[in-house]
Amino acid sequence: MRKELDEFLAYLKHERNASVHTISSYRIDLTQLADYLETRKIRLPQVDNVVLRGFLAELYRRNLTKTSVARKLAAVRSFFNYGVRRRWLDENAAKVVATPRLDQHVPGFLSEEEMRKLLEVPSADDPLGLRDRAIFEVFYATGIRVSELVGIGLEDLSLEERMVRVKGKGKKERLVPFGRKAEASLRAYLGVRHEFPLRLGETSIFLNYRGTRLSPRSVQRLTAKYLRQAALSRNLSPHALRHSFATHLLSRGADLRVIQELLGHESLATTQKYTHMDVAQLLDIYRKSHPRAKGSS
Repeated sequence: MRKELDEFLAYLKHERNASVHTISSYRIDLTQLADYLETRKIRLPQVDNVVLRGFLAELYRRNLTKTSVARKLAAVRSFFNYGVRRRWLDENAAKVVATPRLDQHVPGFLSEEEMRKLLEVPSADDPLGLRDRAIFEVFYATGIRVSELVGIGLEDLSLEERMVRVKGKGKKERLVPFGRKAEASLRAYLGVRHEFPLRLGETSIFLNYRGTRLSPRSVQRLTAKYLRQAALSRNLSPHALRHSFATHLLSRGADLRVIQELLGHESLATTQKYTHMDVAQLLDIYRKSHPRAKGSS
């Protein structure tokens, strides 16, 4: 299976434009399957649903979580689909193996009032504070990922049009708009960006104190810091701001498909997980929006 695995990973890289992280995850997950098959002297064409259930049972014995097992099974399905197309396999045996039932996890998010409190915490009196305020304003205005935010370069930003080009998963680019508050914060920060010890040729917008690109880990630390200072010290990551962005847009009547485009999701089902609305809110939007919801005419 090793040769086939290398070919599949090359396919992900060169034809699917998969990210380095995605390819690394597939390599780890599928190498575990290869190890399992080799120790039992099972060749790839001999793999059926019974063999795969044995593989999953082995993962459970190692105390892996249901989420991890489900991810590995998804990787196997993708690999076997490719194997069927390449005619290494007659059929995808992983299709009939049930995915572990996952516990429902409701991602964290901030209310509009909590978001307002967070945005007011960073200082406007020094370059670091202006940078941090711009970071959170851009996060909330665009709903982009942490990796996308730290990857924004000067050439990606148009303050006049209030648009930013972001590079998402699979190297896909999209244009995302932002509002006047984010524009004002960006202009204030960019006015002092030269006070950072700029490295020659560094075009990243958000810099650390050494004058190089800010890392995702640094943004996570900043988020935790300002959540504490805003007395919102829940265990939330920067991803919570992305969820807040989507939830607040939907609660004010934005179309779910539009939110999907802004977030850069391929699946609408993924977008739905990012929104948090109760039944009363949904009914209110329905009554205000549907042409026949206000009574007969």
